[in-house]
Amino acid sequence: MAYFQIFGGLVLLIFAGDFMVRGAVSAAQRLGVPTLMIGLTIVAFGTSAPELVVGIDAVLSGVPTLALGNVVGSNIANVWLVLGLPAIVAPMVCYAPKFTQNMMIMLGVTVIFMALAFTGVITLTSGLVLLILLLAFLYHSGKRAEEAPDYEELLVDIEGVPDKSDSPVLSIVLIISGILGLVLGAHLLVDGSVTVARNLGVDEAIIGLSLVAFGTSVPELATSIVAAVKKECDVAIGNVIGSNIFNLLGIIGVSSLFGDIPVSAHFTQFDMWVMLAASLTLLPFAVYRWRIGRRAGVVFCLLYGLYIASIVTAIPGTS
Repeated sequence: MAYFQIFGGLVLLIFAGDFMVRGAVSAAQRLGVPTLMIGLTIVAFGTSAPELVVGIDAVLSGVPTLALGNVVGSNIANVWLVLGLPAIVAPMVCYAPKFTQNMMIMLGVTVIFMALAFTGVITLTSGLVLLILLLAFLYHSGKRAEEAPDYEELLVDIEGVPDKSDSPVLSIVLIISGILGLVLGAHLLVDGSVTVARNLGVDEAIIGLSLVAFGTSVPELATSIVAAVKKECDVAIGNVIGSNIFNLLGIIGVSSLFGDIPVSAHFTQFDMWVMLAASLTLLPFAVYRWRIGRRAGVVFCLLYGLYIASIVTAIPGTS
């Protein structure tokens, strides 16, 4: 039953998040909000809504390590799985030097996040620092988009802002159903994950790093596969970089407002470093525009498989 809860929760989160984003974007379009601002705010936050609601629910449910595990695990999966698997299906060649700066920002954010985590607990103060950095990143992205029309075009393409808005009534229905679905889905996912973790005799963080992280990375995986098939490597990499920045700054930042998030030794000694390593493996592809071919895709997937294997060995009876 716990596994059904997890599966049901993930399905609800994915569809509810999509409904909420579509409804909010339609409402914003009818109110005359610029497309760029819709992409930078509503869509950017909306696509991270499933992870965000899961993080808040985990903290309020007394299992904050599940929230931390979800974010760290998702960032690892975003690079090695979300880019690795599509590369095997359709190799990609990137011509996006404009992403070099965002790549450096992602690495900088990762290092800052690790520094805060190494204090042993992510407090309200740490969360506010992360949220201030997120606002600074959004402001910086907005200014860059204003100065470079092609960057604005690419940013909107990555965020997937639709051209047409829905009717006012449908927009409201989508927003309300999306919010309700997110809350219910997050509760089912967290409750099921806690039950599975206790049955296996492991910390909730293990489930967050593996099962939950994989599930919440499915939307990014679908986007990257479609981008790879269309030979739009810019969209695939931009999607991953943006998602990882929002995960660290937005999700953990907001979740910490609802309670402290303790950081266990396993995170600081292993998982955080794997997250940094995953980010660094993406660096040459973004900076030098290397081809993400099938060989690179296989290596990425193998690295992710090795990481998951290392997590599984922590479960009693599997090592």
